[in-house]
Amino acid sequence: MQIDILSIFPKMFESPFAESIVRRAQDKKLVKIKIHSLRKWTKDKRKTVDDRPFGGGAGMVMKVEPVYRAVKELKKNGSHVIALSPKGKTYTQARARELSNKKHLIIICGHYEGLDSRIIENIADEVVSIGNFILTGGEIPAMAVIDSIARLIPGVVGNPESIIEESFSDKDSSREEYPLYTRPEEFTTDEGETWEVPKVLTSGDHSKIEKWKKEHYC
Repeated sequence: MQIDILSIFPKMFESPFAESIVRRAQDKKLVKIKIHSLRKWTKDKRKTVDDRPFGGGAGMVMKVEPVYRAVKELKKNGSHVIALSPKGKTYTQARARELSNKKHLIIICGHYEGLDSRIIENIADEVVSIGNFILTGGEIPAMAVIDSIARLIPGVVGNPESIIEESFSDKDSSREEYPLYTRPEEFTTDEGETWEVPKVLTSGDHSKIEKWKKEHYC
């Protein structure tokens, strides 16, 4: 998979994409990520990417021209263009799974008061929101979307069973996962309290363990 990111703050991606799962995906050449400064596609000396909104209002709006030029240059057959905006459809695990099958993604990071609506109406194939809250820009949502997609690509995650088990969340988005525990079986706090792992999980009885897991999905 190839992912092209359009951002006015490209340096924000350097550290997150150099660590953990996303780095592993790139090292294995399963994902190729290119981060582009949107200012590359401006034509004025000041490399302007925003302007005042028509009709008045607070803040600045990201201009359509540089986004249009960038996507036109990067887009090819099979490309899928995503604009990140609080106005978009809420992102889900099921959508992450669908996007993990795409060959090429172009991700547009919004900023300031938002994107010129002509970007949403004419350039983006879909508009995505990672939740009902406001961030300063689309860079952090882009990181979340890419991380969620990269880990679903076969060969990226070391234990594929962990991905298969997560498929339950596709069927019921309100249900997450059963409580998780690891060693030690008993942990004693400095105040003398003892916190124990449920005995069924250390029993070795797989049928009882599976029954407990199904009963404790939250």
